[in-house]
Amino acid sequence: MARLGSALIIVDETHGFKFFDDRDLIGFVDGTENPTGQPCLDAVLIGEEDPDFAGASYVIVQKYLHDLKAWNDVPIEQQENIIGRKKLSDIELLDSVKPSYAHNALTSINDENGNQLDIVRDNMPFGEVGKGEYGTYFIGYARSPSRTERMLDNMFVGDPPGNYDRLLDFSTAITGSLFFCPTITFLDSVTAEGTPPSALDTTSSEQSNTAPSPSPNSDGSLNIGPLKHEA
Repeated sequence: MARLGSALIIVDETHGFKFFDDRDLIGFVDGTENPTGQPCLDAVLIGEEDPDFAGASYVIVQKYLHDLKAWNDVPIEQQENIIGRKKLSDIELLDSVKPSYAHNALTSINDENGNQLDIVRDNMPFGEVGKGEYGTYFIGYARSPSRTERMLDNMFVGDPPGNYDRLLDFSTAITGSLFFCPTITFLDSVTAEGTPPSALDTTSSEQSNTAPSPSPNSDGSLNIGPLKHEA
């Protein structure tokens, strides 16, 4: 907020917390399969595929509310089938017994060569007793938003269509937003007109097709032009 100041308008403020071994309020460990080390950086940071924005990231956030009473009425074995992991040990179910609608089955995606496409989840549980609201604030970082969007399509539409994520029978998304998270050096390079100097270079046809207008927008945005969504 100190850096961006009046460029932001607060729409929703949700205070999350860590909960028992990084578990969600539904009782399962969250983010178990997050990549670490270099694979984490490869999953999250834009690379040479979009050099003007290299080192930045995209983040999709969604605020989910849980029907904890209905969830807690479900037998644990059925809960484990819905999530695709054991509740206490956090061990993944074998593929031979894991249902195709399991949450971790639908959110595991690959590219055309069969390589797994990862994101980094930084979900936070939250709750307010006075409001009777309990849920998960989903936060997913990726080098391309198409990765997370594919996971969400699998969850809500199903893979194949109709084979949707049964966790959605108990969790409802009430918000959802996509953000571009620039690097600090990118923000430093933004000119007074709101355009990075490199984006104004139209010496090549590729750059001229993606270069934004140098004039500032009336809504006060940074006017950094269209951000690529290709994987």
